[in-house]
Amino acid sequence: MSSRVKPLLDLDPADVRRARTLARKAGRPVVKLAQSHTTVSVERATLRLAGLGGADHDRVPWVNHLVDAVRAEVGLEHGITSPVYDALRRGEAPDLLTLAQKAASGSVQFRLPEGKDATAAAKDARREVSRGIRTIDKQRANRDRLIKRHGDPKQRPWIYLIVATGDIYEDIPQAQNAAREGADIIAVIRSTGQSLLDYVPEGATREGYAGTYATQENFRLMRAALDETSKELGRYIRLTNYASGLCMPEIATLAGLERLDMMLNDSMYGILFRDINPIRTFVDQRFSRQIHARAGIIINTGEDNYLTTADAVEAAHTVTVSQLLNEYFAKEAGLEDWQLGLGHAFEIVPEIPDSFRMELAHALLARQLFPEAPLKWMPPTKHMTGDVFRGYLLDGFFNLVGAMTGQGILLVGMMTEAVVTPFLSDRDLALQNVRYVLNAAGGLTEDFHPPRDGFIQTRARHVLGEAIDLLTKITEEPGKAPLLEAIGDGTFGLMKRPANAGKGLDGVVVRADGYDNPATTLLETGETR
Repeated sequence: MSSRVKPLLDLDPADVRRARTLARKAGRPVVKLAQSHTTVSVERATLRLAGLGGADHDRVPWVNHLVDAVRAEVGLEHGITSPVYDALRRGEAPDLLTLAQKAASGSVQFRLPEGKDATAAAKDARREVSRGIRTIDKQRANRDRLIKRHGDPKQRPWIYLIVATGDIYEDIPQAQNAAREGADIIAVIRSTGQSLLDYVPEGATREGYAGTYATQENFRLMRAALDETSKELGRYIRLTNYASGLCMPEIATLAGLERLDMMLNDSMYGILFRDINPIRTFVDQRFSRQIHARAGIIINTGEDNYLTTADAVEAAHTVTVSQLLNEYFAKEAGLEDWQLGLGHAFEIVPEIPDSFRMELAHALLARQLFPEAPLKWMPPTKHMTGDVFRGYLLDGFFNLVGAMTGQGILLVGMMTEAVVTPFLSDRDLALQNVRYVLNAAGGLTEDFHPPRDGFIQTRARHVLGEAIDLLTKITEEPGKAPLLEAIGDGTFGLMKRPANAGKGLDGVVVRADGYDNPATTLLETGETR
């Protein structure tokens, strides 16, 4: 991205360095918290890497049965793999699936092995889990090969479009036709409420509400369909889904195993907008981002959501703060700049004087703070009404900002956004809007230079200054993890989420001395076996 981005805002390099330093200072205690805890979803994801899948006749996944049984008998403080592979070595079952099935009926005894037994169990666990890691490595290599064969889209930003029928078999033809109409990235939005399920549904699904369930089989089906369309069109079509909610580590793992290309993965979205416990979220997101880093998956963060609950002018600096925190957490987990689809949005009240100029300033600020990142630019939703003509115009202005400021990923806005589920004809019109703007004005990044100390430069510096002030305030909060205190105070999106409350808290476990997780070890060392 950097070859197209010029220093148009004359930001003070010292201010930029200070902002990043403060973000690291705010984020580091949270990382330490994540390193000292595990969750039921992290442990289930580890079993999925070892090859355990499927569900019982009530559709409860076998990984849930096995983790619950081990937790009830010996706890998860030492990790799931030690008691599981010790049980297999002792002949409790011939394989992982049978062990899970027997555990579900209460016919297995687990223990925490010691000495040579513990060493042998750890060796077996690492061997099995490493197979899943190597599958993820192979899928990453497959993606690189297919991109080399079919090619990337010729233009930036990439055009990102959502399908969401609830039925994977309806989603597939819609996704393929959207790609034929110009979409570069297909996002299969998740069924309403899935983020609050503490299990991953199994198999191909046809009953989602306002979205389609994220399952391994749905991932596989859509990836295969888009591979066919990539071959047909001569450009690689990317696939996106959602790694958020209570099963973030597991969904990230399934995405790596099935070669998804992008995943929504924000460090605070589940906390603020789904009331998921903050500690659960930060532990889960670190593991999921380690998986994404290994899989070569681009993450999309959720800063646009703040502006649906807070004012886009007054809260602009909270978006910048969140972007800086997301960057820190992502890089600490191993993600590279090209994988940081940091989010921001076109959500200023249209009637405010100079609203378009402020949107330009905010978009340019994000672009220049993160010059190597493929930023994800989100369309207006909060101020869309039943006036589809006004909505179409607003989307055109949004597309123009994306073209002028060199965004990396442009989510296609619909004129019926937030009013009804868009008709297919609305999608075609929206893609026409994007194509016209990018064809007519895609080169404006070369010509657009806001005047020195003019409105746009001044606004951008003001927002950065407010972001630095907020980060300073956060780092001065009392306690061991001041960011958690700030989240509890309602600093982001006006949502107050204390660290000792929220959904999923009962799934958080403090690691004991001797905790072992071969997946974490392999992800952190980069080893393959």
